[in-house]
Amino acid sequence: MREHLQWAVELEHATLPPYLCALYSLKAESNPEAVEVVGSVFAEEMLHLALAANLLNAVGGRPRLDMPEMLPPYPRRLPHSDLELSLLPFGPEALEMFLRLERPAPPGAPAEGDGYETIGQFYDAIGQGLRHLCERLGEREVFCGDPARQVNGAHFRHTAGSLFAVEDLESAVGALDEIVEQGEGTARGEVWDGDQDVFHPDRDEVAHYYRFRELQLGRRYRRGDTPQSGPTGEPISVDFAAVHPMRPNPRLSDHVPGSPVRTAQDEFNRIYCTLLNQLELAFNGEPKLLGAAVGTMYALKAQADALLPVPDADGTTAGPTFEYVPPESRS
Repeated sequence: MREHLQWAVELEHATLPPYLCALYSLKAESNPEAVEVVGSVFAEEMLHLALAANLLNAVGGRPRLDMPEMLPPYPRRLPHSDLELSLLPFGPEALEMFLRLERPAPPGAPAEGDGYETIGQFYDAIGQGLRHLCERLGEREVFCGDPARQVNGAHFRHTAGSLFAVEDLESAVGALDEIVEQGEGTARGEVWDGDQDVFHPDRDEVAHYYRFRELQLGRRYRRGDTPQSGPTGEPISVDFAAVHPMRPNPRLSDHVPGSPVRTAQDEFNRIYCTLLNQLELAFNGEPKLLGAAVGTMYALKAQADALLPVPDADGTTAGPTFEYVPPESRS
């Protein structure tokens, strides 16, 4: 169970760089609705990462993030799955990737602890495993982690989801439900995730998969809409041309060491790995470092803003590479 929950931490982290690349590539003044959607999904993936860490801590594990295995070269597979992830600018190709990633499990789909087809099936396997262990060993034996290592009560901007401590089977199932429902909707037949929309308090919040469908189809879901009907509400304005044309899956090796672009990419990677370190420490007994991690994310955004408009020789622009920097090489 500890091994699989570490996989959950790695899974949730693996979604962050692709969402950040799409978000950073958007020209906010021309694409406010797309920025709103991608930014809200990213914030909720950060929430899911924290909930996965709470689940692992609750069963006596230690979440690990600051390690080279967290940042293999892109394109890459989602951990223990065949779903492929790339670093892409916002656009039709990125939306198709996000839809594959957030796809709801079909009705009656089996739980899959490895080689999963959808994220929901993977978390179903986690839930089954926890129930089995509790029946066999008792809840007290299973949820043996130090409660002081739980992260809770933090406010994640751009999400109506909640971060709470995991201390027993009921709260563990609640954390799994929060992760799955925000991604693919309640009851796997609903467009909605069960929360109120933080940007539009008069509306229910749409799950990740269906938020990306809204951007793809240029229209919002409204009450009464179903996955089969598609969105029938008000139009959404998406300008696919108002995007920095970032080179797909950029690498440090694309540029000469010491060049301005390579130097900016190196600095981005140092900041990102500092963020991983802060998150690992926060999830391992120093929860106050979550505040420092938020500050680091602002520094990361500023570095991306300096990098993405830089034109490359082939007409694309430079982009972040998300490559691992060992602790001794960070400023």
